[in-house]
Amino acid sequence: MKPRLATDNTINLDLPAVCADCGVREMTLCAPLDGQEMHKLCGLLQRIEFADGDAIIDEGESAEHVFNVTSGVVRLFKLLADGRRTVTGFLFPGDFLGLTNRETYVSSAEALGDVRLCRFSRTKLEALFTDIPKLEKRLLGMASNDLAAAQDQMVLLGRKSAGEKIASFLIALSDRQIARAVPADPVLVPMTRSDIADYLGLTTETVSRTFTQLKVKGLIRLEAGGKVVLTDRDALEDLAAGA
Repeated sequence: MKPRLATDNTINLDLPAVCADCGVREMTLCAPLDGQEMHKLCGLLQRIEFADGDAIIDEGESAEHVFNVTSGVVRLFKLLADGRRTVTGFLFPGDFLGLTNRETYVSSAEALGDVRLCRFSRTKLEALFTDIPKLEKRLLGMASNDLAAAQDQMVLLGRKSAGEKIASFLIALSDRQIARAVPADPVLVPMTRSDIADYLGLTTETVSRTFTQLKVKGLIRLEAGGKVVLTDRDALEDLAAGA
């Protein structure tokens, strides 16, 4: 599905209008840039939005654009040869989408609920590196963070029990809320149990059963709207660490 251009008055490329309502600028590609540099960068961007379930990028298609996530949650996934799906991550406001050293995207991405992004032409952004060297440095830093996250995910999938995986997942979501200046608790979990299962290498039934077990033990409380209260964070952290 083609993305929709955002309909508010920030579509114009006047710098104050584009960035005035962005609550995650300090977490994004834009963080190290001054006003003049931001003006150059904003000359490249389009603000676009997607509805729940819309495809943002498809694995294997030409990697013509990169994106800042400014609102909503994005699910990353790969389809195996037999049709099974592996969820490789979730992106939140402030995260970057589309980084690759290949000519094509290495995974697919779709919207979980309503999503807004700033979209940049990859070739035009790379051309801007000459004028703004700190922009390339910032991208390299973000790529390093992605690599560290992938390494953490390998440990999560290979060495932890179901309870340890779910506890680690909830703590990680809470920590990401803190990074976005959102209260650590309750944790918003917009993903389905199936999404979580495909991300953690579990079955949907195991994910549901483990959430129930954590609830019975008094470690979490489930609330409406996909919210999870961490009623005993210390115990969850111990569980996540395998203590």
